[in-house]
Amino acid sequence: MAPGTHTSRILLRALRRGPLAWAVTAAMLTIVHPGLADLAPPADAAGSPRLFAPPPPGSYELPAIDRVSERELLDPSGRPAPLLGLAEGQVAIVSFVYRSCADASACPLSLSILRRLDAELARLPSLARRVRLVTVSFDPAHDTPEAMDALRRGLAPASDWRFLTAPSRAAIDPVLADFGQEVAWSSAQGDDARVASHLLRVYLVDAAGAVRNVYGADFLDAEILRNDAATVLGLGPESVARAVEAAAP
Repeated sequence: MAPGTHTSRILLRALRRGPLAWAVTAAMLTIVHPGLADLAPPADAAGSPRLFAPPPPGSYELPAIDRVSERELLDPSGRPAPLLGLAEGQVAIVSFVYRSCADASACPLSLSILRRLDAELARLPSLARRVRLVTVSFDPAHDTPEAMDALRRGLAPASDWRFLTAPSRAAIDPVLADFGQEVAWSSAQGDDARVASHLLRVYLVDAAGAVRNVYGADFLDAEILRNDAATVLGLGPESVARAVEAAAP
């Protein structure tokens, strides 16, 4: 099955953000449209250069800017699971997505950056033990636990990356309100063609539920996330440098 015009535009926007963003976008599309599984990006795809150098961890402060409550959601097996579930001395990087998102600057972008961070954490076990990635669907009517498990298997996390959904819209709405993640649904073409209007937001949360930073599309970067997590955990550049050096082949 060849992708339609709309799908081609989605993939083109993702490609402009680099091959990893393209790959994650294609992976999400194949969950919804299995016939797209054989798509491959052009051979000359290249990543976008970073426009700035992130400050080293521990060279700045990230005071609490908000606070969120612990909530109970559903894991990919359908069992109740805490939203954060952090122990003292851990942080979580929380993102909200929905699988049928067609905006390459939103859910596919956040998943591509988090996948890059997941790979980085897998190389740094001393940091990985203290950082949890949490991806939550805000479309529980379609993103069932089984669907989130399919997303998890497609992304093949190498670190502590959890995928959660809710039993109902009524259960996810208080979570979104707590984080300030606004979502507006348009269903002019029926429930199966709903589109969510939302801004990409990723949250760094400590074990006490304090939000220490919020990231939009312009500042979502795997190294920034890593350095910010290390900063909140009280790790300086030497600690991260030693972990990186230890992970080098």
